[in-house]
Amino acid sequence: MNMPSHAFAASLIIDVRSPGEFAAGHVRGAVNIPLDRLADDIAKAVPDKSAPVILCCATGGRSGMACSFMQQMGYQQVSNGGSAGAVSMQCGLPIDRL
Repeated sequence: MNMPSHAFAASLIIDVRSPGEFAAGHVRGAVNIPLDRLADDIAKAVPDKSAPVILCCATGGRSGMACSFMQQMGYQQVSNGGSAGAVSMQCGLPIDRL
């Protein structure tokens, strides 16, 4: 992920893991939209297709799929942040547990 650090502050972080994985530890402020719900829920969560979005999951696999899907839907500033831990470090945000 090669984004300038100031880009993180304005970005919405979407965690595409399952609700159970999300509850076990996620980046503070992240929104949980499991990959299997993305097609149904993304337009409500991110109505502005020019809004910056960082996707994350456990390893970057599912968030990579979500990133491709969102780009196909016309989202312009979507990036795969990889794991929640990597996004946490890049953004300087703690990991929260539910």
